[in-house]
Amino acid sequence: MKASTAMKMVGGALIVLASLNASAQSSDAAAAPAATASSAATGKQAKAANRALGRKVRGALAKTKGLSVANISVRARGGAVTLAGSVPDQSQVDIATQAAQGVAGVTSVKNALTVRPVGQ
Repeated sequence: MKASTAMKMVGGALIVLASLNASAQSSDAAAAPAATASSAATGKQAKAANRALGRKVRGALAKTKGLSVANISVRARGGAVTLAGSVPDQSQVDIATQAAQGVAGVTSVKNALTVRPVGQ
């Protein structure tokens, strides 16, 4: 008899623990969509900020004298800017880097430009 009473007590304790765990999970599940929604809004804001910074850098490159921007692409992510593509001579690589560094909001510039003379 004592064994069956002990088993009932253990079973009851397990049921109580399971129900407490289930209620804890349901409240966590309710909080998860709110966290996802805020991170989605933050993600959208970050993408918009990256696009805006990319446009500012492209505008600065286009206004820079002595720089051919026809084959230059700009990618921005969190203030880090990557310049890719090709330019006609080495001096334009340096000019493009300096122009990008001068834009407000740019924290670093990675230069992946290559030199490709016109017609090649």
